[in-house]
Amino acid sequence: MKKTFYFIRHGQTDLNLRGVVQGRGVNSPLNETGFQQAEAFYEAFKHIPFDKIYTSTLLRTKQTVQRFIDQGIPTEELVGLDEISWGIYEGKEQDEGIMAGFEQVVASWRKGDLDLSIAEGESPNELVYRQKQAIAHMLAQPNEERILVCMHGRALRIMLCHLTDVSVCLMDDFPHTNTALYVLEYTDDRFTILDHYNVKHLENL
Repeated sequence: MKKTFYFIRHGQTDLNLRGVVQGRGVNSPLNETGFQQAEAFYEAFKHIPFDKIYTSTLLRTKQTVQRFIDQGIPTEELVGLDEISWGIYEGKEQDEGIMAGFEQVVASWRKGDLDLSIAEGESPNELVYRQKQAIAHMLAQPNEERILVCMHGRALRIMLCHLTDVSVCLMDDFPHTNTALYVLEYTDDRFTILDHYNVKHLENL
């Protein structure tokens, strides 16, 4: 079995721009720039004959790939593709206190404490558990060879780690920005990155 996955992060939202923590519990729409990014991605990749589109359950991912959905490509939402929950930080502006809290948690993750979470939020290991369920579901579907997956920044970094047998501690080694693309091929029971952080479609924005 061979499948090719096109993983992208959603387009920009006003909360991205304002530095407000989104996470799994904040369902914000794209802003004007986000729609421009989505359109640029569509124009660059509309020639790819995708068999299926998967999004998270959050509006910003569906809006990002709406032009592909409008082509009639089958689409499915998976909770396993939702962003990590940032718990008590969600919906709040990233002031000095929140930034310090983030930095402390992310530094702990880097050191291997992957069961740590923001209060009332999710740990990387909890996120990996639901991501693996989503991946298993996608791999089990027949007749889906080229797959477009739209998800979220932190979740995408963590996904790329465990799919490619990189320690989740190294999640921040994978760069991301709105609508950045990673292409992965699945064959012989393993994933290989074919295209790493492709942002060429954003050059004229």
